[in-house]
Amino acid sequence: MKICKRIFFALAGLITAACLAILICALNPSLTQMLAQRVQTARQGSGPADQSASQAQQGRGEGVLPEPRPGINVDWLPDRETAGYLLPADMPEELPPEVRGLWGYEPVSADTRQIAPEEADGLSEILTGTDTESGLLADESLYPYYAMLEEELKPLYMQIYSNAMAQVTSFVPSVSASLEELNTVFEAVFNDHPELVLLETGYSCMYLEDGTCVEVTLEYNDLAENEPGMADYYDRARDLVQKANALGSDAEKEKYIHDALAEMAEYDRNAPYDQVAYSAIENGRTVCAGYARAFQLLMTELGIPCYYCTGYAGEAHAWNIVRLDGKYYNVDLTWDDTEPMTYDYFNKTDAEFADTHIRTGLSVYLPACTGTAGGEEPEDAAAVVPTETPAQDGEEEEEAVDAQSLINPDPQKPLSWVSGNEAESGEEMTEEERRHQENLKKAGIREEDVLDTLAEYYSDCRTQMKKVGLGDKTFSNVIPESLWSSVERAYSSGSYRGGYVDGVLKELKAENFSIQIQVQNLGGGYYRIYHNIYTE
Repeated sequence: MKICKRIFFALAGLITAACLAILICALNPSLTQMLAQRVQTARQGSGPADQSASQAQQGRGEGVLPEPRPGINVDWLPDRETAGYLLPADMPEELPPEVRGLWGYEPVSADTRQIAPEEADGLSEILTGTDTESGLLADESLYPYYAMLEEELKPLYMQIYSNAMAQVTSFVPSVSASLEELNTVFEAVFNDHPELVLLETGYSCMYLEDGTCVEVTLEYNDLAENEPGMADYYDRARDLVQKANALGSDAEKEKYIHDALAEMAEYDRNAPYDQVAYSAIENGRTVCAGYARAFQLLMTELGIPCYYCTGYAGEAHAWNIVRLDGKYYNVDLTWDDTEPMTYDYFNKTDAEFADTHIRTGLSVYLPACTGTAGGEEPEDAAAVVPTETPAQDGEEEEEAVDAQSLINPDPQKPLSWVSGNEAESGEEMTEEERRHQENLKKAGIREEDVLDTLAEYYSDCRTQMKKVGLGDKTFSNVIPESLWSSVERAYSSGSYRGGYVDGVLKELKAENFSIQIQVQNLGGGYYRIYHNIYTE
């Protein structure tokens, strides 16, 4: 009888324990997933290959692969099942006190308006943008957001990028896209290109009743009107790249850029232009987005793949993903730039970031960060101080020139997007180059006569205005059609005064000024602007 009672109580205990286990797992799904993974690992064995897979999984953390959103081809990452980012189940809550409040990232936003079909019919006649077929070869290691788009949306990506480079305001989309697809493409362009320092994170779109976008309007800041500041920004960026290039390994270059930006910039929630690299490099005051964009710009210039990663870390936040020796790492320069500077968020895995950072937006489709060999602080961090070294031969000098393409890109010649420092071949002209030369010939002008950017336009106007001097004078210059909207906006808003007029008037000691503008269409996509001015 006693034996039967013992058996009864033992069975009852086991049943009770099993019920409690089931209840705990039901209330804690992450625990269930962890147990399932451990059971699966136990079934697979513990050989060398299994240990390697376990280490990789440990670096990724725990979670699920994110679902695709419209416009995204999740298979752009061939080994996504084992190398894709795992989206954690919970948002970070408790943050270290020393980094709380160090956020400031502004997600991409759109102002949309529905219009009638008859209103849309005339848009193509009044809106002109840049060429959409740029024939660019995208290196997926440098521009992953382009790579993750569906093929039919990639021409729209190139169109947005080309128009942003030329500061075109409004244009008709080159391909059919829904509101959500347009938002995906715009975010991809913005995330891939830190050199677009004039582009704002917001844009506008007009669409039809069925959701098809029929007009896109880009928004720009006023940095183009600050020519001295932009020149200093380019010089500072080039100097950082040159000094980093004097170092040996990519890891040393990364460390130098990390430390240099932390030294020259400080966190300021009220900093102007805080979503672009200019704020960190030139102003020295920025938020997380400015830190991350500056780090991305300089690392890409060095030929080291570096991505702009957006997510949540108590609030909307931005940081970077870096690839070194084929492995990916998280870098949060904003949170490292404390007093004193640390390396607490330098070259970390997703698992190490899981308690504080979670990716959002398109960044969830970037590779998982599982690298574990680059996060240690060097024994003597201060010892890594590069010196300027002049080019030793033609090849090295050519590389230095190529490295400036992102820092001060030519809006009429978008990025070639090739791997490394591969130079242009100089072979037979492409169809785009041939068409460009034909347009110049049609307009009867030389390529060197064309002022491609607003900054160049202001500089030329300043030079000519000083040259003609006081009195009733006239001068002219030539701009591409794509720049006209920016020039027109400058005169409509009065910002042209600060762009070139006020400085010259001060030099000439003139008290009165008036101007009349006349525009001549030269054909081939070029305008001649006549300036009739009177100064005394």
